[in-house]
Amino acid sequence: MLVAALAGTAATAQTVQPYRDNLPAAHPAIAYETGPFDNPVSRLAEAVTAGQVVLAHDDRFGYLPSLLERLDLAADTQVLVFSKTSLQAAHVSPRTPRAIYFSDTIAVAVVPGAPLIEVMALDPLRGAVFYSIDSGQTQRPRFARPNVCLQCHQQAATLGVPGPYIGSVSTSATGRPDFRLGTVVTDHRTSFDERWGGWYVTGTHGTQTHRGNALARDPATPAGQVDPAHQNLTSLTRFVDPSRFLVPTSDLVALMTLEHQTQMVNLFTRIGWEARIADHDGRLDGGEAVARQAGIEELVRYMLFADEAPLSEPIAGVSSFTETFATRGLRDRQGRSLRDFDLQTRLFRYPLSFMIYSPLFDGLPDSIRSGVYARLLDVLEGSAPGYERLRPADRAAVLAIVRETKPGLPAAWLAR
Repeated sequence: MLVAALAGTAATAQTVQPYRDNLPAAHPAIAYETGPFDNPVSRLAEAVTAGQVVLAHDDRFGYLPSLLERLDLAADTQVLVFSKTSLQAAHVSPRTPRAIYFSDTIAVAVVPGAPLIEVMALDPLRGAVFYSIDSGQTQRPRFARPNVCLQCHQQAATLGVPGPYIGSVSTSATGRPDFRLGTVVTDHRTSFDERWGGWYVTGTHGTQTHRGNALARDPATPAGQVDPAHQNLTSLTRFVDPSRFLVPTSDLVALMTLEHQTQMVNLFTRIGWEARIADHDGRLDGGEAVARQAGIEELVRYMLFADEAPLSEPIAGVSSFTETFATRGLRDRQGRSLRDFDLQTRLFRYPLSFMIYSPLFDGLPDSIRSGVYARLLDVLEGSAPGYERLRPADRAAVLAIVRETKPGLPAAWLAR
């Protein structure tokens, strides 16, 4: 359900990561259902319930504009998914796709005419937490936490913890997923030509091809991996009525940013939960130490884009997302930010995830966070094998940016 159905289907989703069993959300070290919770959505819900905040109801878009404003979400983050792969699947179709808006800590999903608004927030201790809001106008909209969310959003595609994911799946003319060609859970490591089945994609990308904008017109034949007629689209008017959405795009660069972010969230959550559960249960033997170090290494490789699928040609979005996303970044004295895009041979100009500023990263157990910092420093100073793709100039730039913009760095980072 909810925002993390950001496409994909639980029963058939595959990830590039090894399969992981679900961790126990009810474990006392996690207390996922009972909380307490501290995230922007939980705080907004409390304020609305208390009458301290009023969500305005728009004649065309309901609570969506007011909700995005209160949660500081930009309309140009909008991406559209038309596969029937969410709680509100009955309302989703190629003519009525599900619109998703996101920031570093929140995502909101809306289907025109559907009864619910779906919301996901990142809680520093518990990871992704899912909410819903009734679309119908009331004096005080109620924020609920549906108990069905984890049926889809805690499984292999999310690394066994509650979380978001993006899936690429062949889709029929009605939006129904067709699994004969399989489902791919995508992130920045996924090759371009496997991405975005079941999604609309606006943007230019040269001769590189993707699976977006494609429908199987013949029920007996699954949609092809790629529809050549639907590449490099700058408008979706042939598919949807753009007046039903806040903006007329499903931006390529926004999609790629969201892909990176989803699995970054799940890696942070997984390693944090594992450590908290082990600490609570007293499992601090040698095997646990080895497992933690392996988890730190996996996390660091992802943060540094060490296995990113390269772009063979430049790409460009068609909305303002590329510019506005970058303006939200903290910058060093040379004006550089981890949110700056490259879009020539890779997604970001400087190869370290902007999610290092996330409350999820800051909320990691001290032993994990210090281990991540130590390993990042080893790699960025060039003393760690296996990261040869990181150019010396990029390593130096990342070090400088982080040293000048990230609060709470260990002394070892500042002493060199």
